[in-house]
Amino acid sequence: MNSFSYTRAADVASALRVIAAEPTAKFIAGGTNLVDLMKENVEHPTRLVDITHLPLAEIQRTKEGRLRIGALVTNTDVAYNEVVERDYPLLSQAILHGASAQLRNMASVGGNLMQRTRCSYFYDTATPCNKRTPGAGCSAFEGFNRYHAILGASEHCIATNPSDMSVALLALDAIVLVVGPSGERSIPIGEFHRLPGETPQIDTNLKADEMITAVDLPDRGFAKHYAYLKVRDRTSYAFALVSVAAALEMNDGRISEARLALGSVAHKPWRRKEAEALLNGKPAARESFQKAAEALLEGARGFGHNDFKIELAKRGVVRALTQAAGLER
Repeated sequence: MNSFSYTRAADVASALRVIAAEPTAKFIAGGTNLVDLMKENVEHPTRLVDITHLPLAEIQRTKEGRLRIGALVTNTDVAYNEVVERDYPLLSQAILHGASAQLRNMASVGGNLMQRTRCSYFYDTATPCNKRTPGAGCSAFEGFNRYHAILGASEHCIATNPSDMSVALLALDAIVLVVGPSGERSIPIGEFHRLPGETPQIDTNLKADEMITAVDLPDRGFAKHYAYLKVRDRTSYAFALVSVAAALEMNDGRISEARLALGSVAHKPWRRKEAEALLNGKPAARESFQKAAEALLEGARGFGHNDFKIELAKRGVVRALTQAAGLER
């Protein structure tokens, strides 16, 4: 680990000033991802700006009826919050599928949104990686790619986003609130993370001099018909091979609205509204679920070791929808 300086920010404005003055500085809260990357010599911040004392750790209703979750609220506090459990159980369930209790106690909402891929080649500085060193090449194409992307990949990168929380947020149409020198702005969660394209080193559309302050959830949380399915090699403390967030509004056995999001299949949580639209007005039945799964995975491509993930994802979608509809427990 390289040497670095440390600053404890007293308020949001001072934190932003430090980052603006020193572009190689990084914000740190729980540090559950950044510190690992520093230890592995992947990240080399010259300064860590401690933001844990900023007033961004509350969960509260806004006057518009949304639920606002501060960027510094821990994953544990979100998952076990009474309002989240009651009104947004999909989010609670997704968070509890992630990491370990100890890590959830430290990890923050903002940090979870910003966590980087767990691609082994990204972490191994002895191997070429376009995400770590643009132009170096991608070792995963010809290497062991069991955990890698089957959707939205480019010739430069097939890494996946590892977040469980972000998959549920995408299904719920959350909004990410950020602040920077130009003021505050809102980013729909579907536009927050990026596909790799020709710039795989850029994970999100957050600007370098901006900070996440909160996440807003809409007033409707699909609390009756939902499911979060995480398929992984072992049942605890493992990243997903495929994860599925499913949320339904139902009336007399028919689906009036559907939300579907996939995790660990692309560089960002994956959603296609065209696939969801296929379920509108349809009965909650396997045939309808299968058509939606096929549409959601349209264009999926494996790279050898991960070919199986295409069929796995389709089956996962069907199962998650079956559970959300109350046809299986």
